Amino acid sequence: MGAGVVKSGGGKRRRGSRRSRAQPMAEINVTPFVDVMLVLLIIFMVAAPLLTVGVPVELPKTAAQALPSDPQEPLTVTLSADGTILIQNSEIARDELVNRLRAVAAERSDDRVYLRADGSVSYSDVAQIMGALNAGGFSSIGLVTDVGGPALDGPDGG
Repeated sequence: MGAGVVKSGGGKRRRGSRRSRAQPMAEINVTPFVDVMLVLLIIFMVAAPLLTVGVPVELPKTAAQALPSDPQEPLTVTLSADGTILIQNSEIARDELVNRLRAVAAERSDDRVYLRADGSVSYSDVAQIMGALNAGGFSSIGLVTDVGGPALDGPDGG
């Protein structure tokens, strides 16, 4: 982003005229700015997927479409294959789950929660966690799945 000085007159001098003055160049070189912005863009494109670190869970696959994103960070409860329960990324005991959910519900304006359960977890365990979520003050429970599963509407998809 430099500015230079350009002499006017093109090198020709007339007799009797004053010496030509140096005039500032009115152009800004944006090439360094564009280079820096491209480097920052690449850094953020590489780093963004690394920021969504979660608990490794083998989600079941379904044909459902993704839900629209929320302005507030969604509350996520995870039930892993070994029975561990996590709220966001912090592990919690089963007997403390409802009390912790009530405390979280009191701080949030949204009553939506997403339940991530490993595909190998039994249906009764998932139902118990859903009951605890409801008792904790969350009436809108979304089940998180992976895409690419069976559509269950026939072999032709329609």
